[in-house]
Amino acid sequence: MKPESLFRGTTPGDLAGPYISQFLWHDVPYGATPIVQRIGTATPGIDYMSSFDNWLAIQNGAMSMRNGRDPTPRFIRNSRDLTRYVHQDFTYQAFLNACLILLGTNAPFDGSNPYKRSTTQSGFSTFGAPHAFDLLAKVANYSLKAAWYQKWYLHRRLRPEEFGGALNNRIMKTADYPIHADLLGSPALEIILSRSGTYLLPQAYSEGYPTHPSYPAGHAVIAGACSTVLKAFFDESFDIHRPVEASADGLSLAPYRGSDLTVGGELNKLASNIAIGRNAAGVHWRSDAIEGLRLGEAVAISIMNDEGKCFSENFEGFALTKFDGTRIIV
Repeated sequence: MKPESLFRGTTPGDLAGPYISQFLWHDVPYGATPIVQRIGTATPGIDYMSSFDNWLAIQNGAMSMRNGRDPTPRFIRNSRDLTRYVHQDFTYQAFLNACLILLGTNAPFDGSNPYKRSTTQSGFSTFGAPHAFDLLAKVANYSLKAAWYQKWYLHRRLRPEEFGGALNNRIMKTADYPIHADLLGSPALEIILSRSGTYLLPQAYSEGYPTHPSYPAGHAVIAGACSTVLKAFFDESFDIHRPVEASADGLSLAPYRGSDLTVGGELNKLASNIAIGRNAAGVHWRSDAIEGLRLGEAVAISIMNDEGKCFSENFEGFALTKFDGTRIIV
């Protein structure tokens, strides 16, 4: 993996254009109330749980301090801003917003939509906006159930924060855990030590990780499911309307002048932003995100496959491009 792609995802479109998806920047047409996507970001330069006493207290259930907040709302610029977004979002917020943006810019539905071929009818409760809204909510909830089954019944993987404690204690010779020599010899450890005085993994959230296992990431599974639904409903090849990019200070947006950005690519990027944003916070491993996206995709495909058998329309199946680049009809 190249340094410039380290914090990007692995799906088609992830490497095109700005790091942040267009769907996290464009205004959201929320009915008659447009929403400008400036968010309350974190106070710059503050990490949490980098002292051993604070780390141990949080492990034992101590109350955390309040997370520092920049009082100026800004457009998302980087991974630290993403950590703030995915700290306070509701389950399928980013993808509901993406759906509203696509509908508001008259992005075309996918060619598999049966009403695309009709000159007298349009879709509504089936194959229209209400159908998309319903399916987004449905796959978000079912994908969470799939994630929690994997977390508790199969994997029970520890969080990076916990592993950081084991690593710190191993190096400080207060415990003897089996840790791979490649990590023990990593130059990153001395960088962390010089900044915080310990070998703990600094956290973006003062309370640390959620109290359930790490694999897979719930945000990632929802992101994989919801982006899959939106790719099935909308024409993935359609160019994004008036692409933008945020200024370095996050106070404004300017037109993006680079290569064309497509709906499918930016939906994939949105899924990766949401999933990897939790990694940047220190609460998940990269595989929690990448494999979580694939699990969510599988849940959405299964649900759409079930729905496809129940329509009265002459419907040949949902068509979409999977995260691995495969084009399928469900």
